Amino acid sequence: MKRKKQILFPKHQKILEQVGENIKLARKRRKLTVIQVAERAGIARNTLYLIEKGSPGVSIGAVFNVLRVLGLQDDFLKLASDDDLGRKLQDLNLLGNK
Repeated sequence: MKRKKQILFPKHQKILEQVGENIKLARKRRKLTVIQVAERAGIARNTLYLIEKGSPGVSIGAVFNVLRVLGLQDDFLKLASDDDLGRKLQDLNLLGNK
């Protein structure tokens, strides 16, 4: 079965590219090579390259494993943790049910 290509708006692609750059910088600060991180994360070097480039087609599990290798796995918990819009919508709904 062929995988469907993920299509993003340019501004959203830039966010992924920034995440990839952050991961690459974290790896370099730790003086780890692409080979070391890829082996420890159980992924191919090319997959790590795609993560660091901000490719939208990489699995979330691969990204998590790279963060784990870098000691940044707790950053994963920050994803969608501050849902301002969801709280505002919920509050509006609660206020409307008087």
